[in-house]
Amino acid sequence: MAQRVRIADIAEELGLSTATVSNVIHGKTRKISDETVKRVQEVLEERHYIPSMAGILLAQNNSRIIGVVVNDHEKYEGKVLEDGFVSASLNALVFALEKAGYFMMVKATQDWSEVERFASMWNMDGMVLLGFCESDYEKLRAKMHIPFVVYDGYFEENRAICNLTIDNMDGGRQVGEYLRRMGHSRALLIADNDICVDKERMMGFREGFGDGRTDFMQVPMSRAGRLQFYLENEKRIRDCTAAFVVSDIYAVEFMNFLQENGISVPGEMSVVGFDNSVFCENCFPRLTTVGQDAVSRAEAAVSALKRLRERSEGARTKMLPVHLVLRDSVRAVEADDQAAGSGSQREIKEDE
Repeated sequence: MAQRVRIADIAEELGLSTATVSNVIHGKTRKISDETVKRVQEVLEERHYIPSMAGILLAQNNSRIIGVVVNDHEKYEGKVLEDGFVSASLNALVFALEKAGYFMMVKATQDWSEVERFASMWNMDGMVLLGFCESDYEKLRAKMHIPFVVYDGYFEENRAICNLTIDNMDGGRQVGEYLRRMGHSRALLIADNDICVDKERMMGFREGFGDGRTDFMQVPMSRAGRLQFYLENEKRIRDCTAAFVVSDIYAVEFMNFLQENGISVPGEMSVVGFDNSVFCENCFPRLTTVGQDAVSRAEAAVSALKRLRERSEGARTKMLPVHLVLRDSVRAVEADDQAAGSGSQREIKEDE
């Protein structure tokens, strides 16, 4: 295996400083004579020198690197990048950033202080932060002088930060109105907290559900804890005919629990999730859910980063719409199974 050619070797051969050779490699030739640039380039070509891409990017004023930091919250149990919302967001971001000529670097952490360290380490052009809803963005912005975009943040509007959110209230409202139209009057609300986006989704549900009765079940953040919780609260579950679970991954898990314990879905319990993750189509029954457009949010993030970098004016908070995606996990409580299934299929076709 051939030994890697070093900058120091080339500098010694040409009788130049390593700084001069490095500047030629990185395109900083304004103060270097044309003759010297040519000599360095000829030797680089002869020696088949392969530059470090990381070194080139770090040496430039514009690295073209966008850092994406995901909150590795304990509820993900070490699998945050497998979450439907997170994976869809990253997938959309990588293509939107590539199209705009950027590289994407991803970091998952629970440590808020790691955000600043991550950005400074790689001389980033900007950042996108996911899952840090109530963090202190003002202090972070004071320490970092690069633009950044937040997904679903909760903070006072700031000219130097763009907050991209979705209409969580309306999503919950659409679910509540739909279940009410389907004849349900007693519904479970299932979440692992009552703050930020989950709170808004449940508030919207209660508004749409009208005078129907709701029972909020705050479940543990561990999967084993949730399954035990459901077993201990079977009577509360059986007392309702529908459940609005504020994330798809919890909704599918809840459906599996119900069916494994003899409660049919949607026969005895209708279930609705939120996010329209890819696995909603592959579970049984297929999950009715609230859809959000990961591609539109990614494109908005790239546009916002560019605007913030150029210090141009524009909305610092942008709310994207959501829509109800009707599938098979909800039935009308006053109709027989066949009639409810037929109606569900018609609605699915209309939505598609």
